Amino acid sequence: MGSEPRSRARDADAAAKRRVLIVCHANTSRSIIAEALLRRMLATRRRDDVVVRSGGIAPYARDSSLVSLDARLLLREDAIDVPADATSCDLKLHREHIRDADLIVTMTGEQRAMLAAFVEAEGKEVMTLREAAGESGDIDDPAGREAEFHRACRDEIRRCLAKAFDRLAPPSENGDDG
Repeated sequence: MGSEPRSRARDADAAAKRRVLIVCHANTSRSIIAEALLRRMLATRRRDDVVVRSGGIAPYARDSSLVSLDARLLLREDAIDVPADATSCDLKLHREHIRDADLIVTMTGEQRAMLAAFVEAEGKEVMTLREAAGESGDIDDPAGREAEFHRACRDEIRRCLAKAFDRLAPPSENGDDG
């Protein structure tokens, strides 16, 4: 998820026409869920022209933090298996992911504002997921909340991704979607 084998990521990037980076605070729940759901949407549409990554931007984001159990269980409900060794990515240490992104999608306006401190984000298209869906507001952090709040968060992320799909992964100019 947030961290994947470097060679596979590099190979996918080389062939990609668009790179989307999904950002949340710690990269252990919301951005992991959004990354997995968007990858599924792309695969369903046979789109291999978009690379999706995720990362955390908060001061407490760490490389190699475990993906939350709640996120794993919710994705399992969608038949998406998060590998046991999947860990978070700290964007403060991996600024190349910000630099390489064509589009950066955050879960909150606060995270969008935090990106302004990164020179690598200058000139990048940055928006919240709700903005990408033509809405306003944030995707609330489910950390420490009950299971139903996590489920509602996942469903809201899915709804916004579906609504924003053509903005996140525009059809190619030749009309071929992949």
